[in-house]
Amino acid sequence: MKNNKIGVGFFGAGGVSIVHGEAVKANGKAELIGIWNRTKSKGIERAKQFSCKFYKEASDLVNDSEIDMVFILTNVETHLEYTKLAIEKGKHVLVEKPVGMSINEIKEMKKLAEKAGVVFMPGHNVIYEDSIVRIKKMIVSGDIGKIVSFYYLFNAFHSEELAAQYPGVVRQMLTHHLYTMLYLAGDPKSVMAMKTCLHYEKLAREDEAMAILKLEDEGLAHLAVSFAADDLSSDPWTLLIKVIGTEGSARYTWSDWVLAKKGITLSKVFIGYAGGIINEVNHFIDICINGGKPLSTIDDAIKAQTIMEAIELSIEKKCCVNLKLNS
Repeated sequence: MKNNKIGVGFFGAGGVSIVHGEAVKANGKAELIGIWNRTKSKGIERAKQFSCKFYKEASDLVNDSEIDMVFILTNVETHLEYTKLAIEKGKHVLVEKPVGMSINEIKEMKKLAEKAGVVFMPGHNVIYEDSIVRIKKMIVSGDIGKIVSFYYLFNAFHSEELAAQYPGVVRQMLTHHLYTMLYLAGDPKSVMAMKTCLHYEKLAREDEAMAILKLEDEGLAHLAVSFAADDLSSDPWTLLIKVIGTEGSARYTWSDWVLAKKGITLSKVFIGYAGGIINEVNHFIDICINGGKPLSTIDDAIKAQTIMEAIELSIEKKCCVNLKLNS
């Protein structure tokens, strides 16, 4: 702890670190102490941007006594490695989604955190957006009634160069759909899914996927994600979340809160994206390390990964897959 502020360290200096850095900066109880990044030049650049330290080695970051918590903002295949490194030094951890490569990886992270007595929070940012929290309150109060349908649709063109940084739309993007579904609509009991590739020429992976899940109360969840094309209509489904119930309905889209930057043609800034991360970081710093719980827990991350792997099995076998999330 430095100057009575909670010291924060970042593993990873990619684009998402900018929003996390701004969130920490805006939180009066915390301070970004330093950053480590595998690519040294990018790490140095980001450290200069936030006027913090740059560590030559990952171990240097976790050995810094000024750091109390670590954000894991690296690619998913490294999450377990860096989470272990941080937990072994007694640091609280926020790990970006997808949390791990497999169910067993996430379970191992949970076990390590519980043994060390540190807070371990998944970076499930969408549900921390104010509008999603409001929808949750409507559901809990009974205003919407019994949920009939849940929709989470995402359509945003990604070039092959950009998409090459991710493990495919199923692994990279459907994680958001799944933890949001768990938060708002509850557990599913079965799933059917499919995927396709419409514009990649080099990448041997999907650029569009869809899953339909039957919820425990017999309602249906409709999840769709695409890197193949933007929705250029007047009411774009860039990101659309909708809950339809027997007594009412609610929706949230990125188009609800938009800034248009002057001088840049067709440029939009989706406030909800940054807003969710800011609220998530505040929740971690202000609430979780003081004994409170995340809105989406590590157990939810395990459930999301379980459903993810069932989706992949459904795609492979071209069949419906039953789920047992509480066994």
